[in-house]
Amino acid sequence: MKKTLFNAIAVLVLLVGSASSAFALDFKSSGITEVLEVQQYNRAIHIMAMLLIGFGFLMVFVKNYGKSALTATFLLVSVSLPMYLAISSLSFFGEKSEIEHFILAEFGAASLLIAAGALLGRLKMYQYMILGLLFIPFYILNEVVVLDDHFHFVGTIADTGGSIIIHAFGAIFGIAAAVSLSTPHQREIPIEADATSDRYSLLGSMVLWVFWPSFCAALVPAAAIPATVVNVFIALCGSTVATYIASVSIRGKINAADIANAALAGGVAIGATCDHANHFEAMIIGLIAGVISTVGFALLQEKQEKFHKIIDTCGVSNLHGIPGIFGGLAAIVIVDGLDASAQLKAIAITVIIAVVAGLISGKIISLFGKPTEIYNDENEFED
Repeated sequence: MKKTLFNAIAVLVLLVGSASSAFALDFKSSGITEVLEVQQYNRAIHIMAMLLIGFGFLMVFVKNYGKSALTATFLLVSVSLPMYLAISSLSFFGEKSEIEHFILAEFGAASLLIAAGALLGRLKMYQYMILGLLFIPFYILNEVVVLDDHFHFVGTIADTGGSIIIHAFGAIFGIAAAVSLSTPHQREIPIEADATSDRYSLLGSMVLWVFWPSFCAALVPAAAIPATVVNVFIALCGSTVATYIASVSIRGKINAADIANAALAGGVAIGATCDHANHFEAMIIGLIAGVISTVGFALLQEKQEKFHKIIDTCGVSNLHGIPGIFGGLAAIVIVDGLDASAQLKAIAITVIIAVVAGLISGKIISLFGKPTEIYNDENEFED
């Protein structure tokens, strides 16, 4: 275990060195004083708050696993950012400013955290780092093939806020990895929450809710930022209201997990069309996404887990996977002039790469062991 950890740290050091040489700052020519780059810097900080505070606290809903969830979030972000920057420094990624590269790295980190949500509580800390090292190259491969259309196979797609590339990919990757990492013994152990863990999870959800417009508008042209921000908030409002109504209708009372998760589904689904939809369309997307996600958490998740013989700790298939694909499909109707075949190919290729990459990564991580004692900070933290 120690040797594996040291090897992982050595890889990180090499990646940081590579990234630092590729992105050495030139204060005379960086243009950081220009308005657009300053705005992008501000949104990059908002996204970082989402990654560490939003995702981190959203995942502490598991009772007795709060320290581990937050530490895993730290490690996953710390692995993914330098690795993405190092790989994206290669020549075929095209010309982008340093802050744009960093925002794209944050997008990769977000997708990684989504994937990790499916495996939360069932990995050792060093295995989370291995997950990050395996995930980012596959994520970049999908980004190059689908979003950048490097091989001229897909075409132009609509996915500004990452409904397909970030959310659906991360969720499907995590589910596929869970196939190799979920054991029958683990499936028998219930995932428990309590009042305190639920409150912290709701706090994380609210942080994500507040900063989600910065995530979707991070790289859009300046003229499109106001409409994008409003669309995202409207979609989130729609999914929050729909989640409340659906949760009460299905369960009889409000479920904290529904509110903490499905209320965010509007942000997931609007990503593909955040800079194209009008406000009415954004509301409709949010309402539908909230219903879809809540129905998934309340009625389908247990059946999904039994079918795949897995545990999806955070329910990423119902928050990120299905709403992400729904958002990608909605773009076919909403975005004028969009090539429907290109959008469908983007979704299909993303699903295929995510499934294959997740299965491979899960097999590799399983070689380092499958813990029998799970969902407990005491396994790796001093009292």
